[in-house]
Amino acid sequence: MNQPLLVIASQKAGARWTLAVGAMVLLVLLALPLLSLLPEGHSLQVSAYTLTLVGKILCYAIVALALDLVWGYAGMLSLGHGLFFALGGYAMGMYLMREAAGDGLPAFMTFLSWTELPWYWAGTQHFAWALCLVVLAPGLLALVFGFFAFRSRIKGVYFSIMTQALTFAGMLLFFRNETGFGGNNGFTNFRSILGFQITAQSTRAVLFLLTVALLVLSLYLGWRLARSKFGRVLTALRDAENRLMFCGYDPRGFKLFVWVLSAVLCGLAGALYVPQVGIINPSEMSPTNSIEAAVWVALGGRGTLIGPLLGAGLVNGMKSWFTVAFPEYWLFCLGALFILVTLYLPKGVVGLLKKRGEQ
Repeated sequence: MNQPLLVIASQKAGARWTLAVGAMVLLVLLALPLLSLLPEGHSLQVSAYTLTLVGKILCYAIVALALDLVWGYAGMLSLGHGLFFALGGYAMGMYLMREAAGDGLPAFMTFLSWTELPWYWAGTQHFAWALCLVVLAPGLLALVFGFFAFRSRIKGVYFSIMTQALTFAGMLLFFRNETGFGGNNGFTNFRSILGFQITAQSTRAVLFLLTVALLVLSLYLGWRLARSKFGRVLTALRDAENRLMFCGYDPRGFKLFVWVLSAVLCGLAGALYVPQVGIINPSEMSPTNSIEAAVWVALGGRGTLIGPLLGAGLVNGMKSWFTVAFPEYWLFCLGALFILVTLYLPKGVVGLLKKRGEQ
């Protein structure tokens, strides 16, 4: 058998192995919320803490996948995706705060002696409008920012710095009490969603399943885009933008579309994150969080879709352990991890596994 046939056979075997592992992981994820509904004290019961932790990591995995679309395929390293994630979370948090307050003002507004809701809170008592805000807030911001950035042909490190400055500016804005978003404390003390008690195990199970569904849909959408002509253009844009322009393509439209799509996916992930974790504050917009998302993608393997999901799971699993056992050393561990990946795993964990499989 010649070399090309061996490569094809190896690729097919790798694809089958990936599908098998993915199916097993999906079955485990679908089983977790069902096991959480078992009676308390049952040996197989999954605790509320475990379900919340895994749900939070799945939300982060969606962010990693969204970042992979713009960095792994289009070659645009964004250090501001935490802003889009937080905007989606705040949009959902506004609805949850209104539902908790009933006919009155949210608790933080009463504490600050406000007498009426700001104009941008209008309609947030309706779940449908909250869902629209979840999409529109990050989507429109990404559209405006991307339109001017791509029209000015800003790319490379300058684009990364601008996205980092954008999320830092958003964090500073939301920290101010007068902006009407809870200031430093943000939104918390949620009670219900669509009339269902938010701390009830059944509600947590449904939110978890919705997160799994969004992750699967995002992965399928990314896979379809990557295999389409649009995905091939994005790859060409990443590898040789000038040559692509010479062939008659205008890269601005392709960049803007995938940039806005990525922002919307982050917003949806943030909207599912908030009711599960029970809090949203400006710290989610911290540039550190966006840099951490880049570490997830780099560790897993950018441009692979599956890799960023793996990276998000590994890093956040390590973070959960470190912040309990050695909280003061986590940032040092994160920095060392990024350096090691850059030096020794340029294609991430997925690239290493592929290399091992071809040997």
